[in-house]
Amino acid sequence: MSNKSKKIFLALSIVVPFLLYCVFYYSKMISNAPYKYSEFTSITLKAGLGGNYEKTFNSKTQDFQYVDVNDSLIKTKVRLNKDDLLFLHRKAAELGFWDWPEQMIGDKTGKAPRYYLEYEYQRKKKFMEIDAEYNENTKLRDAALQLVKTVDQAILDAQDRESKAK
Repeated sequence: MSNKSKKIFLALSIVVPFLLYCVFYYSKMISNAPYKYSEFTSITLKAGLGGNYEKTFNSKTQDFQYVDVNDSLIKTKVRLNKDDLLFLHRKAAELGFWDWPEQMIGDKTGKAPRYYLEYEYQRKKKFMEIDAEYNENTKLRDAALQLVKTVDQAILDAQDRESKAK
């Protein structure tokens, strides 16, 4: 056996098993991912001061209610399309939503803005509750508030789309 064929044999005996292992390992990991968009069912967002949520939205029921500037309760239906839901799912994955703690409460007085965000899937549910006074981890707080604002903006954009369509 020549030196060239020995090197080829050695390379194939190392590289091929490694590639097969990578394909096997990562295909299992991807197929068992806990939060898949194909299993995504709904988003729930609640916002208000303290535990009093004045703004609520549920994408499954399409119910959106909020208190306007005249202290009137407004109830409407807002439908998020598949593109909106996919964008919100990806944004949550990008920001690491699945690894965040469920409670991020820093305000003891109940006067700080508080948000409740829930992503529901067929097999799992992930939620978090955060207030603007949470100071234990400011990067985490900022990422969580960014996700809340992104979801809120998607709801408002969908509401504008529907009002323009009518």
